Amino acid sequence: MKNPFTPNFGQIPAHMAGRDKIISDLLHAYENAPGDPSLTTILVGARGTGKTALLSYISEVVREEGWISVNVPCISGMMEDIYFQTIRNAAHILPENSRMELSKVSLKATAGFFSAETGFSVSEDMARGNWRAKMTDIIEYLNEKEIGLLITVDEVNPSLEEMVEFASIYQMFIREERKVALLMAGLPHNVSSLLNDNSVSFLRRSCQQSLGSIPDHDVEFAFRETALNGGKRVTEKALSLASDAICGFPFMLQLVGYRAWIVSGEKNEINSEDISEGIRLAGKDLETRVLKSTLDEVSPVGLQFLQAMLKDPEFSNISDIAKRLNKSSGYVSTYKKRLREQGVINEISRGRVEFALPMMRGYLPEYFSISDIPFKE
Repeated sequence: MKNPFTPNFGQIPAHMAGRDKIISDLLHAYENAPGDPSLTTILVGARGTGKTALLSYISEVVREEGWISVNVPCISGMMEDIYFQTIRNAAHILPENSRMELSKVSLKATAGFFSAETGFSVSEDMARGNWRAKMTDIIEYLNEKEIGLLITVDEVNPSLEEMVEFASIYQMFIREERKVALLMAGLPHNVSSLLNDNSVSFLRRSCQQSLGSIPDHDVEFAFRETALNGGKRVTEKALSLASDAICGFPFMLQLVGYRAWIVSGEKNEINSEDISEGIRLAGKDLETRVLKSTLDEVSPVGLQFLQAMLKDPEFSNISDIAKRLNKSSGYVSTYKKRLREQGVINEISRGRVEFALPMMRGYLPEYFSISDIPFKE
C-alpha cells in the first residue's frame, strides 16, 4: 500500500486541514474579480505551517476554474520566470504570434545514453517592450476572454529588489482594474520587513492571512481520512495520541502520519504503538527540518529569552522573563516582538507567551548543547 501522507515541503496533502475559511475567501475573491480586496493576499506563518502547500492547492483549484496560474519562488529572475510561465501556461489561449515556440532540439550522447536539450524563444512582437508592457499585452488578451491571471510568490524576500519592482508594477495592474491576483507567502519577519518598505506601501492594505495552528478536530479528521484513503483505519486511541503530538502543526501531521504508516507495516490498521513510534521518529525529522533551522535565525539574546521560558511548565509571563534575564520589561518586550515575528513564540494573552512550534521545549536543551550559549538548568 502506498503511503498517503506527504511530509514534503509544498506538496498538496490529501486533505487540506483547517484552512477552509482562507480558501473560501480566496476563491470568492477570484470569482468577484476585479475589485475584491482579497485578490492581493499574503499568507504569513512559521516554517511547517503549510504556506507553500496552500499556495499549490489554491493554484490548482484556480486553474481548474479557468484561470491561468503561475507559481514562482522569490529569487532573482522571478519576473522573467513569471513572463515565460504565463506564455507557456496560456499557450492554448494566446494568439499564434505570441506563443513560445520550440526553437532548438539537440541530442547529446553521454556514457552510451542519448539526452535531448530543448530551447524556447518568443516571437519578436511579444519580445518588444519592457516587462510591464509585455505582461499588459498578455493580461489584456486574457481578460478580453474573461480569463484571469493568478501569480503566486513563495517565501517573499524583502531584500530582493526584484520583489519590490514586481510588487510596484502589479499595483499598476490593480489600478488599471485588470483581472489579476497575487498570492504570496512568507515567514512573519520577512513579510513584516516587506510591508515596511515605503516603495510598496500599498501592500499594507493587502489581505494578510495568518496560518496558525489547526484545531484538533480538523487534525483528527484529516489524519483519519488520509489513512483511510490509503487503505488503513486508525484506532481512536492512536488518533488521540497523534493529535496531542501534532499540536495543530500541519507539517507535523504529515510527518507523524508518514512515519506511523511505515511502522504499521502491512497491517490494515494503525494502532497506538505504531503512533508512539511514529511520533518519536517524526520528532527527529522535525528537529532537523524545522526546529534547528528556525533557532539558527534567532539572536543570542532571543535564545536567552527562550531559555528563560523553559523554567515555566506551560506559559511564561513577560515580567518573570525580565526578572530572570535581569532586564527591563521594555527590553524584553522588544525581543518578544522579534520572536513572534520569527514564528517561535505566540502571545496568548497580554504579557503571556508560549512556544509556537511543537516539541520546541524538549529540543531546546539539545540545541543549546551544540551552540555557543550555555544551557542553564
